[in-house]
Amino acid sequence: MTELRDTGARYEIDDQGLTCWADYRLDGARIYVDYVFSPPALRGTGASGRLMTALAQDARDRGRTITPICSYAAAWLKRSAEFRDLVG
Repeated sequence: MTELRDTGARYEIDDQGLTCWADYRLDGARIYVDYVFSPPALRGTGASGRLMTALAQDARDRGRTITPICSYAAAWLKRSAEFRDLVG
């Protein structure tokens, strides 16, 4: 799995030498995912999905729920049988 970095305001992963990120806010045990970004060269490669997988696993490990503000994050979570239960 790709190594996830948490800057306190952004989750990041590196893929093919480029960085994908998800801006977020934390309110107690709830993560608000405001924006997911993948560089144009990585679009269509699954990089954003790998970011969301790592983010969701981190949320689960920490006992957090996810409220997706970003439409990509919302659609990804809706499609994910494994992490759909984290939406709150």
